[in-house]
Amino acid sequence: MAQLTKAKEDSIYVRQHYTKLERMVPMRDGVKLFTSIYVPKDVSTGAKYPIMLCRTPYSSAPYGDTLYKTSLGPSMHFARDGYIFVYQDVRGKYMSEGDFEAYRPFIPNKKNKTDNDESSDAFDTIDWLVKNVAGNNGRVGTWGISAPGYYTTMTNIEAHPALKASSPQAPVTDWFMGDDRHHNGAFFLMGTFSFISSYGAPRPTPSPKGKPGFSAYGTPDGYEFYKNLGPLKNVNEKIFKGENRIWNQLMEHEVYDEFWQSRTPVPHLKNIKPAVMVVGGWFDQEDLYGPLKAYAGIERNQPKSPNHLVMGPWIHGGWARGTGESLGHIRFGSRTSDFYQTNIELPFFNHYLKEKPNPELPKAYIFETGSNEWKKYDQWPPKNTVEKKLYLHSDSSLSFSPTITTAPPAFNEYLSDPDKPVPYTAEIRNIRGSDFMYEDQRFAAQRPDVLVYESEVLTEDVAISGNVFANLFVSTTGTDADFVVKLIDVYPGNAPNDSPENPRKAMGGFQLLVRGEVMRSKFRKSFTVPEAMVPNKVEHVAFDMQDAAHRFKKGHKIMIQVQSSWFPLVDRNPQKFVNIYKAEASDFQKAFHRVYCSGNSSSYVSVRVLE
Repeated sequence: MAQLTKAKEDSIYVRQHYTKLERMVPMRDGVKLFTSIYVPKDVSTGAKYPIMLCRTPYSSAPYGDTLYKTSLGPSMHFARDGYIFVYQDVRGKYMSEGDFEAYRPFIPNKKNKTDNDESSDAFDTIDWLVKNVAGNNGRVGTWGISAPGYYTTMTNIEAHPALKASSPQAPVTDWFMGDDRHHNGAFFLMGTFSFISSYGAPRPTPSPKGKPGFSAYGTPDGYEFYKNLGPLKNVNEKIFKGENRIWNQLMEHEVYDEFWQSRTPVPHLKNIKPAVMVVGGWFDQEDLYGPLKAYAGIERNQPKSPNHLVMGPWIHGGWARGTGESLGHIRFGSRTSDFYQTNIELPFFNHYLKEKPNPELPKAYIFETGSNEWKKYDQWPPKNTVEKKLYLHSDSSLSFSPTITTAPPAFNEYLSDPDKPVPYTAEIRNIRGSDFMYEDQRFAAQRPDVLVYESEVLTEDVAISGNVFANLFVSTTGTDADFVVKLIDVYPGNAPNDSPENPRKAMGGFQLLVRGEVMRSKFRKSFTVPEAMVPNKVEHVAFDMQDAAHRFKKGHKIMIQVQSSWFPLVDRNPQKFVNIYKAEASDFQKAFHRVYCSGNSSSYVSVRVLE
């Protein structure tokens, strides 16, 4: 009830204090983009305000001068503080003209007006806004979450001089390497199918309505639906019929070719002039990769302007909604989203756009899960960390010491059957959701095709901050395989049943997923040129599991699980070296996989431990 009351109050505030305008803003090539502008009413008295711009493929609705958004800005703190808010449908989406291209490649050396990209569209938009919107103070900020986060990143490349501050939040940064559609070359089936069914649907002419996503699952059980669907090629044959352009592009580019390479902004994050604050969530089910790589990409080029990273205990966009006190069965001990909005986000923009006091934000403002504390660091990862290796042992133990050399090398083996893939969640659901990012992993640990390695009870805290990286030595009886590695915090048996979601949930022995990642082994040497596994040959499969900031507390244990399917989150690997997007049902085969644990073939996961 309190939330409903607040939402109503916000909506009334917006209508009382803002005037809405709708304009078609011309780009350099003549294409016009639909732009919705909310201006504080007191500009009529001479008041001046900065502009906050959000460019989105998800609609700047509602459409019509008399129809208002019910809240404005990154949070209503901005609306109450006073800003001009601008929402724009990107080229080819909703009411904007032109053709849509998912993550249009940046053109470094534009030769004429038809050479346009998201950077130039942002430049032209900002240029028009500062010249045509009454009451602006000549300063512009940009923000957006997810795809709008990507468009925010692009505003910083060859930025307009009026752009002073920018916050890419969970920005899509690379659809092949780690965001949304693929991770390390493995196709994220469940989220991609449901999302692209709408996002990639044809839009012949500008329209205020988008196409609805696929809904004819016929079952609440996604595991059942995707199993019955069969190989990936059946999606087009049975459902899309070749009419979904983005799905077709995904199916045509199985490797990290020029198509994918040209679509990431990271190589172009040079000479960045606006102040940047990249934001992400440790439990982001879609774009954990993006903020980490966008921040690092800017940082590598030593920008003269400030570059900040903020990572909190949030799912995708969780910092912009809810209080951030908990996720699932896990409590964080404070209202982390409120803290971020009040003490980090608003002061950042107010400083650069309104010349208010410098909030003196640290280089990296990081929430450490486990201890549930905000940490301030002058670099990311922090200086005071050392790389340590969590070694997998054939007796299912886990430690920071390797197994003494044995000949032949020790190993653990399991049978991976594509007809009985390991589920990614214990829930019955046909839409991916976010719960799997912090779900109790005991359901998976019980399966014979999941290897479990567990440490002794910790006698002191182990705090990690920075990259987590898997180094596996493996063999298979097939010619391809996926390897999923999960880093897990195991609660002690006497952990209190303090779940905010279900007070009857047994938290003793809870297996909290800290970080999980997948690698398609055909890409172990190159993401551009895949290579078959040689049956029964020991191969090194190493991959980035992204960053983490977590404290494994005294009395807990550290666990690592290894498996070869994560279904239907990730599509099934046939375990045969083929183009999986074109594979037949007959290509799918059982295979035995071995994980080696001694000598020169000692598998481990490296973490950065705070000293």
